[in-house]
Amino acid sequence: MVMNNIKKKIGKPYYENENCIIYNMDCLEGMKILKDDVVNLTFTSPPYNIGKEYESIMDNDEYIFWCKEWTAEVHRLTKSNGSFLFNLGYFQVEGKGKEVPIVYMLWDKTPFYLLQEIVWNYEAGVACKKVLSPRNEKLLWFVKDENDYVFNLDDIRDKNVKYPNQKKNGRLRCNTLGKNPSNVWQIAKVTSGKNRSAKERMDHPAQTPIDLLNRIILGFSNRDELVLDPFMGSGSTAEAALLNGRKVLGFEINKNYCDLIAERVDSLIQSERNRLSQLRFPELVNS
Repeated sequence: MVMNNIKKKIGKPYYENENCIIYNMDCLEGMKILKDDVVNLTFTSPPYNIGKEYESIMDNDEYIFWCKEWTAEVHRLTKSNGSFLFNLGYFQVEGKGKEVPIVYMLWDKTPFYLLQEIVWNYEAGVACKKVLSPRNEKLLWFVKDENDYVFNLDDIRDKNVKYPNQKKNGRLRCNTLGKNPSNVWQIAKVTSGKNRSAKERMDHPAQTPIDLLNRIILGFSNRDELVLDPFMGSGSTAEAALLNGRKVLGFEINKNYCDLIAERVDSLIQSERNRLSQLRFPELVNS
């Protein structure tokens, strides 16, 4: 029902299937058409304002104002127990700082309540000679209601427990499903380059890893709920949402990236169909 209502409001998507709708348009334009309280979870990694091929450089104040605009629309669309997570890197503030975390410029520029900062730590990255080599980015976890929000702890527990069978007074000290993950996530980047390109690498300069998206989708939304990504990019949010039984709405202003997302989602659907066929008819696997 929710997907049909979205299509009635905005019109025909660039790409669609039963659980996925992608629009080739500016997200602000699209979100302003939709009614309030339709989205359960939003994750996105918007342009960093550092001159990537898909963005035009703005003055920092202009960039912050633009972010206030689109995050206000995300807030309006989010259900009362919904969450909003966004991932941003760093930019330079003239005369003030070289690598200023963008999230620190934006954390209080949205109607959401900031629940927690998540540090995404990774190994691969640019090697620097005059400063420390950057090996993390920030995610801010916002909620609409500080006392009522979806958090599926058991679905994202950390299974890397040092002493899983340790007991106290005859009882296991650690949850058998794993420990509560910390707010520092060690997840590999989607690397590129000859002999080091990640298997999931797409033709996009700033791809978010599926492992990161899986944790976010599982932890902060429920099955069959709607996930929004206003800057869909390579389509990682779409793939993770569909893999984990969610519905997904995305906006992407670049037509070439829309084609990339469509190809990626179609490939995922075909792969899942093949997997299910093999489960139902195992005799066909080696035929």
